[in-house]
Amino acid sequence: MGVYGSFSGVVTAIQDYWDGADRPSGCTKLMTLANRSGQTANFVVRPDTYFIDHVMVRPGDTMTGFYDAAAPVPLIYHPQYVALVMARLAPGRRVAVDWFGPDLLSSEGDLMLNIGPATRVVLQNGQAFTGELGNRDLAVVYGPATHSIPAQTTPYQVVVLCSGA
Repeated sequence: MGVYGSFSGVVTAIQDYWDGADRPSGCTKLMTLANRSGQTANFVVRPDTYFIDHVMVRPGDTMTGFYDAAAPVPLIYHPQYVALVMARLAPGRRVAVDWFGPDLLSSEGDLMLNIGPATRVVLQNGQAFTGELGNRDLAVVYGPATHSIPAQTTPYQVVVLCSGA
């Protein structure tokens, strides 16, 4: 069961991540996001970071990075997180990454999923997921939601994060 945090902002820089080797491998990137309040966060984007819709990110894109909120974070300024899931923000579209229980209620109890016939349920590699959705970490792409408590939505897409991402 993952505990996820997130940070949203405009991508201000993308560079090779140097992990202390003689030179950067080119396989890991450091992506810097700045929000409207002027706060900045760095995301270490590894080859196994899942990008919703497999988008190519460029400076100027507005993104949300999701990370393991229980993982240790280096005490540096700006905060630096290992990105587990990255999502490009789009009008009318929301993304949630969370653990959903057996009734598809999020861990905080604020979002309930109603899987519809048009909901795409896939693995991170894009293949169809055929198991039970409950009691799993999920990346959920959705639009309208009710104003009830919990909010309910019929997602456009559910990505099952089998790797614990």
